[in-house]
Amino acid sequence: MNKKDLYLQKMKAQLDELQADVEKMKAQASYASADTKLKIIKHLNEVQDKIKTNKKKVAKLAKTSDDAWDTIKEGLETSWDSMKKAVNQAASKFKD
Repeated sequence: MNKKDLYLQKMKAQLDELQADVEKMKAQASYASADTKLKIIKHLNEVQDKIKTNKKKVAKLAKTSDDAWDTIKEGLETSWDSMKKAVNQAASKFKD
């Protein structure tokens, strides 16, 4: 496996893990008060949108040439950071 393939495999696994985390948080949100539940669900929906966006970027990255993948990888990493921040914000709603 080359560097690109290993990176893609890692990103796909992390996206799947985040999706599972979102599903767990949604289940936990069902036990929260109505106001808290709305806040949590709003954030989780934003996270799911970011996950979908990143899955598309991973698919695009998989189709790029080995020479061009560094450029697309940088954009994916920026998007990844934004998504992780959104997940952390959603998780923090359980602590409020």
